[in-house]
Amino acid sequence: MPSALINGSSPLAPPTSASERDRLFASIQSSTKTRQPVDLDGDERGVNGHHSPPPQHEPGDREKRSQAHAALGLSHPHLTEAARDPRDEVPPTTLGTLSRPASPYTLNPPIDFDGLSWPSLGTRERLEATPEEAQQRLLKLSGAVKTILECIGEDPEREGLLRTPERYAKAMLFLTKGYEENVRDIVNGAVFQEDHDELVIVKDIEVFSLCEHHLVPFTGKIHIGYIPNRRVLGLSKLARIAEMFSRRLQVQERLTKQVALALSEVLRPRGVGVVMESSHLCMVMRGVQKTSAMTTTSCMLGCMRSSAKTREEFLNLVNRR
Repeated sequence: MPSALINGSSPLAPPTSASERDRLFASIQSSTKTRQPVDLDGDERGVNGHHSPPPQHEPGDREKRSQAHAALGLSHPHLTEAARDPRDEVPPTTLGTLSRPASPYTLNPPIDFDGLSWPSLGTRERLEATPEEAQQRLLKLSGAVKTILECIGEDPEREGLLRTPERYAKAMLFLTKGYEENVRDIVNGAVFQEDHDELVIVKDIEVFSLCEHHLVPFTGKIHIGYIPNRRVLGLSKLARIAEMFSRRLQVQERLTKQVALALSEVLRPRGVGVVMESSHLCMVMRGVQKTSAMTTTSCMLGCMRSSAKTREEFLNLVNRR
């Protein structure tokens, strides 16, 4: 039986020989050494070691690619090709300086402190609506719900459903009230100077949100931690920030990152860590119907991302019950 398929404590595991230990030690040592780039433009070989015919290029293409490779310090031509989506372009990072490289989406967070935070199309119109416009919005939404009831084969005029469209419309506006809120008003000046440079964690914050793919709820808990840089935030504001972003149409991955980025922008701390665990009704009451499935997402910024020890301390404290 291959040693990779059995536990080392299993009675079936053969004793580790000295030669095997030497090979393991040598492989570990080689993985920590500086890696030398392979010159794929030089001796190109196929899978079986045979030379493959060189690709055909227009005159001058090779010189242009070589100049671009030299400017970037790269030897592989495919590493300089543009991404299919501009959002996939990753800024260069220095190897060996980070335990996890920075995400391109965390370098310039789009928080608008003078208005809405991560506004969606139409949210400002909803926020600045007059009472008459708000009433028209409610009537329009109620009419849409009535249409849904008719489409599923119900009678919206029967006693039990007579006021359901209006109730659902009001409930939907409440469940998405986070569109009308912003980080500036949520924080409300509750940032204080404090000489504290250790972890601050608020965990088990209950969140309720709507999956933007099926408009059904996902619920769970979010754990927020940060290492201050001479400034701390009122503890209730951490829960309020999570509440603001969860009261929108969301996916859990984006919700987790938005909470982390908002806290990072408000405090400029040394590090931020956010972990969220939730159950999605879109895969519980429909689809695969797995009632016990839980989804966990995380977002680490600053020293939480660059230092494995700091990240481990945060995760250990969050998991301690």
